[in-house]
Amino acid sequence: MPEKPLEALRVVAGELSRVLSQGRADEMQALQDAILGAQSVFVTGEGRSGLVARCFAMRLAHLGLKVQVVGETVTSAFRPGDLLIAVSGSGTTSATCLHASSAADQGGRAVAVTANPGSPLARSADLALLVPSQGSVQFGGALFEQSALVLLDAIALALQTRLGRTSEEMQARHATLE
Repeated sequence: MPEKPLEALRVVAGELSRVLSQGRADEMQALQDAILGAQSVFVTGEGRSGLVARCFAMRLAHLGLKVQVVGETVTSAFRPGDLLIAVSGSGTTSATCLHASSAADQGGRAVAVTANPGSPLARSADLALLVPSQGSVQFGGALFEQSALVLLDAIALALQTRLGRTSEEMQARHATLE
């Protein structure tokens, strides 16, 4: 285990590089297509995974897409044609799994962003974006959360290009009451 911050940084960067180099183009493309084909996109996750989901929701909003965060008081109804993106490293978080199953029951699609391909979340989803982050020296699911954030940001960047959105257009949608 690294003792000095710079050594720790190199370990974290190395682990992150290892995971990201295993990114599956087909899964990432399928998620991009699912987002573009959805009426509205909903995101969910608990703990730090939930924060990653919220970060992705913010980018989708900057792109001008209709996006909701599950559990907020102003979240609208989920409808057929909508997409739920559920982020959970373990794929066993009960609330996240419940949201995914509820999305399917309501005629929508669910995407699992998870490190566990055999998890209940991955099995119940229409699509899984696997983030192979096992074997980390970092505590808890830190490597999963870091990797998921970067993978989802990469998808947002590809969506920006595909949609032809400029940085100026995105900046105009950025929060202004901060």
